[in-house]
Amino acid sequence: MSERESAGVRGLYPFLYAGPAELSEVLAEVSRSTVEKAHEIVRLRRTVGESMAGAVAACAAAMAERFAAGGRLFTFGNGGSSTDAQEVATAFSAPAQGRPLAALCLTSDVAVVTALSNDVGFDVVFARQVAALGGAGDIAFGLSTSGGSANVVKAFEEAARRGMLTVALAGYQGGRLAELPELDHLFVIPSTSVHRIQEAQTTVYHVLWALTQHALGARPRRSTAPGSPAATRTREHP
Repeated sequence: MSERESAGVRGLYPFLYAGPAELSEVLAEVSRSTVEKAHEIVRLRRTVGESMAGAVAACAAAMAERFAAGGRLFTFGNGGSSTDAQEVATAFSAPAQGRPLAALCLTSDVAVVTALSNDVGFDVVFARQVAALGGAGDIAFGLSTSGGSANVVKAFEEAARRGMLTVALAGYQGGRLAELPELDHLFVIPSTSVHRIQEAQTTVYHVLWALTQHALGARPRRSTAPGSPAATRTREHP
């Protein structure tokens, strides 16, 4: 390993090269940082809960209406948001308890994702799937930490054209999603930290799942056709 490479490793992992006194300082800093980050996410989740409680409940009620009428949930996102989108779909379709609901993550089929990305363009990788699979009465659920992902925006535009209920989670100031008239429900996490945004988004969609389950359990299954009136447009910016 060259001297330059060694210096780079030392900068990334100082505790590997530290003496007893230095190691103690490093561990103290790690402990302080851990506690600070834990307090930060607790404060952010409290802010989100206090400011968005009514909007989350309204969104869950709208989602329950769609599910009760036979609607399906389609989730999507990029990177870490792709992982969260998969978790949302799994939570709804294969819950540890409660009613299984039709849900599919649009990042799950590698063949479809790579074919669309290679043959058409990555910006339509979700929109093309929404066009092929979605319809009036279904739900489009997208996540974007920045709120600016072009493929997420295009997916919502396509979903709106098809009469789908549109639900988005974003961070920062909402990015392009905050300017998108097609959204029925937008939840903007007021943070500039990608980690804190995604952690708080996890709380939002878990509560959405719980409230949707509660709404479905409180009423008989409806036999009306898909395409029931969309929920009142809701935008939340704490």
